[in-house]
Amino acid sequence: MKTEKNIFIAFIVNLLFSVFEFIGGIFTGSVSIISDALHDMGDAISIGISYLFEKKSKREPDKNYTYGYARYSVIGGLLTTIILLIGSALVIYNAIERIINPTQINYNGMIVLGVIGVVINLCAAWFTHEGDSLNQKAVHLHMLEDVLGWIVVLIGAIAMKFTDFALLDPILSIIVAAIIFISAIKNLKEILNLLLEKVPENISIEEIRAHLLEIDEVIDVHHIHIWSIDGYQNYATLHVVFDGDPQKAKKNVQNELKEHGIGHVTVELEREDEKCNDIHCHIEYTPSCSHHHHNH
Repeated sequence: MKTEKNIFIAFIVNLLFSVFEFIGGIFTGSVSIISDALHDMGDAISIGISYLFEKKSKREPDKNYTYGYARYSVIGGLLTTIILLIGSALVIYNAIERIINPTQINYNGMIVLGVIGVVINLCAAWFTHEGDSLNQKAVHLHMLEDVLGWIVVLIGAIAMKFTDFALLDPILSIIVAAIIFISAIKNLKEILNLLLEKVPENISIEEIRAHLLEIDEVIDVHHIHIWSIDGYQNYATLHVVFDGDPQKAKKNVQNELKEHGIGHVTVELEREDEKCNDIHCHIEYTPSCSHHHHNH
């Protein structure tokens, strides 16, 4: 389980580092370092959550979780994202307060911490760059943001050492926090789409329907549902009105959907003279659904 091991290493590194950083921030009087510490601490906690959920998400389906545990990974991503949103809001609040009441900063200490920060976080980012779950992506995103945050701190510290413009510190921390906030919002949207069973971004129901109608045995297709469990595994259920050999019709439908990246397909086969009892079968995407007997 490479993904899990990497997440665990990132967790330990981040946790130890954020403590070290917090002390360093207080010692140098730098709000951008303290805000980075807060952010790293948030990352560490959320990576810990991710680690636990990632482990659980690998479990095989059982009689209680018939789809398997993949959604746990998504929940891990959700919690992580919420922690980031709160963290970055707090950072912005602190920085604004610091702009109103500026204080003395130890620039040299800041530069030293900055160099250490960039190096350690680059290593952590490198550890987490492989892996393909949304959760792993969230963790890697955190790592990259940490590197970015530290590069900003380092540049800021050097600039302040030469200009003695102490307000740069809170200004930089606001910029970093804003970037984190925006990417977390994007992440949140992706996760909510999954949890709300939205049709995956790269799939068009109209297009799939058109392709299915080109199959010889298929007369009509309705009641199509397509969703994803974790952003990678796509599922579909649909009703197919067919003519000819049912086995062949089903096989062709499944093959067509596989080409669209849908592995788990449940097909309900209906003869043309059959009444579809499902009132909800008519999502109005095309008028051709209407030659069905509306029998409510």
